[in-house]
Amino acid sequence: MSDRAKNLPKSRIEKLDRVLARDPEAFAARFERAGLHREQGAYEAAKADYLELLRRRPTDFGVLNDFGSLVLKAGYKDAARSLFSEAVRHHPDNPMGRVNLATLLFLIDEHDAARTHFEAALRADPDHIHAHRGMGNLLAETGDAAGARAHRDKGFKDHFLTILPCRGQRPPIRVLLLVSAAGGNTPTASLLDEQVFQTTVLVTEYYDAKVALPAHDLVFNSIGDADMCAEALEAAGAVLRQTSRPVINHPLAVGKTGRAANAERLRTLPNVITPRMATVPRRALAGSDAAAVVAAHGFAFPLLLRVPGFHTGRFFVRVENAENLAAAANELPGDDVWLIEQLDARDGQGMFRKIRVMIVDRKLYPLHLAISRDWKVHYFRADMAESAVNRVHDRAFLDDMAGFIGPRGMAVLERINAVLDLDYGGIDFAVNAAGDILFFEGNATMVMAPLAADDKWAYRRPAFDAVFAAIRTMLLDRARLESLASAQA
Repeated sequence: MSDRAKNLPKSRIEKLDRVLARDPEAFAARFERAGLHREQGAYEAAKADYLELLRRRPTDFGVLNDFGSLVLKAGYKDAARSLFSEAVRHHPDNPMGRVNLATLLFLIDEHDAARTHFEAALRADPDHIHAHRGMGNLLAETGDAAGARAHRDKGFKDHFLTILPCRGQRPPIRVLLLVSAAGGNTPTASLLDEQVFQTTVLVTEYYDAKVALPAHDLVFNSIGDADMCAEALEAAGAVLRQTSRPVINHPLAVGKTGRAANAERLRTLPNVITPRMATVPRRALAGSDAAAVVAAHGFAFPLLLRVPGFHTGRFFVRVENAENLAAAANELPGDDVWLIEQLDARDGQGMFRKIRVMIVDRKLYPLHLAISRDWKVHYFRADMAESAVNRVHDRAFLDDMAGFIGPRGMAVLERINAVLDLDYGGIDFAVNAAGDILFFEGNATMVMAPLAADDKWAYRRPAFDAVFAAIRTMLLDRARLESLASAQA
């Protein structure tokens, strides 16, 4: 981006400032200025303009919709929902308002309401690509693979490249971000700072090889779920054959990190305990001989059932006995499920623990220790916000990962890290009384959501900052090495 192009928004804002100084009632000028502030990441300035615009025209679609987008990006979901809802209430036939509201509802797991608005958007505009993409995501999350694919085809065919905004004042690092239309992507919104990186998103399943790749300094393969993204990872490999630029998370490495594949290949490492897993037809667990199927695979109750391709505990249940097996299987979508041996991750107080370390440039960084009364442990659902005692344990882990895990466990984690061979990813595990690692998961889909502005989480900020700093350093170093190599060629 040229210096002139970068300075255009600033000079335009200055011109609009002068217009509004002469005529504070100039609605169009204030609306344009609000949009420029929003695009430049100036949250408070944009918010002030949108509030003034709403005071004058409380039902204006553009104001409601754009203000909603602003506050949602800042993390204020309730405020965004209110603004998007007002936009839909006053403009029910505008498909974009419906899509924005539906996307937010999907984000907060209100799937029925989200579907209502996606369907309304498609009635208003049957070719609305973002409505089709949203419906694809929603149907995939509810287990309708065929319906999801049909909507993805309409949402991404001939629309496989998207250039994201770049707001920096210096020449950006140009990143080609590979994603899967099916989901299972590494969350990168908080990793690729738009002040530093110019990101072009390429949906690999729909990429037309006749189209030249956009200019880029490095490739970030964000396709992270090997169990659901085999097609996308294969397509990503084809894309990489057209570039010599550095690659973060090569598809060949990611493709080996499926849950069952990891359990098998890590089982042979010393001091690692992985769960036994088996893939079985779901219908085989819903019939009268379900218990015999379980026994034939060598499993005993209680056991875990999980549908491949889902995260954050969705379609993941514990079955206590044979009598409950058929009912549990019938509640799950899809053709196949995993039988999974449950590892005993309880501490001395009977609480379930799960530790997450991040991998950045093949180095390990502590992220969190989650402690829960429930066997299904996720940090945002565990007993962390309510328990100061649990947060003390979390802090002890973050302050001294090696001391907390012990030398045996740290050596195991380094071996696991070497086998995974990821530039960016994470490992979920527990440590038993002997110091062995109980391995749950290791892949590139681990979430690094920014911390909430709450003093109780201040102790976590140094660990988060260390991971984010390491990611930026890795990306910049790879880009600089490429620039150096190109200059010497």
